[in-house]
Amino acid sequence: MSRAERLLELLQVLRRYRQPVSGQTLADELGVSVRTLYRDIATLQGQGAAIDGEAGLGYVLKPGFMLPPLMFSEEEIEALVLGSRWVAKRSDAQLGAAARNALAKIVAVLPPDLRDDADNSPLLVAPGQMISIGENELPTIRRAIRAERKIAIDYRDDKGRDSKRTIWPFALAYFDRVRVVASWCELRRDIRHFRVDRIVALNVTDERYPRRRHALLKDWRDAEGLAAP
Repeated sequence: MSRAERLLELLQVLRRYRQPVSGQTLADELGVSVRTLYRDIATLQGQGAAIDGEAGLGYVLKPGFMLPPLMFSEEEIEALVLGSRWVAKRSDAQLGAAARNALAKIVAVLPPDLRDDADNSPLLVAPGQMISIGENELPTIRRAIRAERKIAIDYRDDKGRDSKRTIWPFALAYFDRVRVVASWCELRRDIRHFRVDRIVALNVTDERYPRRRHALLKDWRDAEGLAAP
């Protein structure tokens, strides 16, 4: 790995951490000595990278610092194109439009050779069954998740039984044919999963649920034995 590649990799590693991380941990991930790591940090700081911290205390990349899109590798471009195409074809209209707009913004600032690669990517999304039932509710559910707001729902289970629930939504899973909201259910006092197409009615309340979304998500992952993405 060249030094330029190592510096870029160091920035990518820093972006994965929300809290200060020690120089030793960073050095271990990059396979370099701590002394080399300190020199690389100083180089990046000198070039304008918003890295806070110092030796012995740890380092953190300030929120909002972005790598120039021209730094993307060919495989990273392919991943962005494929992911955007999947969302555009398999999600609701609002999220699909956002995916197309995001990809267009990225492609617009790429150098010509990478722009051609993105425009002519051979990775395609196969046609799938169109989902319509419950799709109109997805933008509302996503906003509630971001705002950590409780939702009052009328729900009909697979046996046709109706119930009223107040849920704390913290994740939305997109399967090929169904969308599922992972939530804390006040009625059951436990985490439950609700298919969006079985939600008969919903109302986002003004009440913020008492736990943070990331804490609920962590509990759910731990209970399901899932690793963080």
